[in-house]
Amino acid sequence: MFEAEVEMERRSSFMPLLLMLCLVAGIVGLATYVILQVRGKTPLNAQEASGIVTAALQGPGPAIIHFRTGLVKNDEKLPDPNYRLLEKAGIVKLGKAARGSVLVSLTPEGERLLTGIPGCKKSKETDGTFSYQAPLAQRQFVSVAGVNMNGADNAIVEYNWKWVPNQLGDAFDAGGPLVKSFNFWERQTLINKYEVDFYHGDPTRSTLALVRNGREWKIPAR
Repeated sequence: MFEAEVEMERRSSFMPLLLMLCLVAGIVGLATYVILQVRGKTPLNAQEASGIVTAALQGPGPAIIHFRTGLVKNDEKLPDPNYRLLEKAGIVKLGKAARGSVLVSLTPEGERLLTGIPGCKKSKETDGTFSYQAPLAQRQFVSVAGVNMNGADNAIVEYNWKWVPNQLGDAFDAGGPLVKSFNFWERQTLINKYEVDFYHGDPTRSTLALVRNGREWKIPAR
């Protein structure tokens, strides 16, 4: 009888403690849930947007110029302006050939320059010419200009970025002396077709739409 009473007293003293522990656990769980929910709906901030934009800018890759050496077909009376720009930059030398083609040869200076540019590719074509793909400039993130929320899970990021050209990109700068030596129509052709751009110009303002996926911000799938 005495032992039974002791056991009942022990159980009666343990139950309040158990109930207290359950209550504390419930409060902690609820607080954690609320914090996670609030955090999951927190507006996108500039610091988080910066990392996403920086990664997105690497997606398109660098600006790249394509050209060939050897006997290159040419439908114009003069070589295309991109080849004449490469000649002005000392990368290639243009020679006379049969009508409808131009003889393009890489100069020693051009060979050294292209060899020193990371990502430059050279391949032999079936017509005997050599094809080159040479990077001109990389996109670089500058700053976030603003983050505009469109609901809890959609944001438009305004940001600034600029070009970072290499030595070959300097020659293809639309504001540089080599490009300016061409007439207006040729400059437009170089800009529209041959990757000439204002590589040393002011930063460009662009926008990027983002959506919240769970607790992460991502570029919407297309």
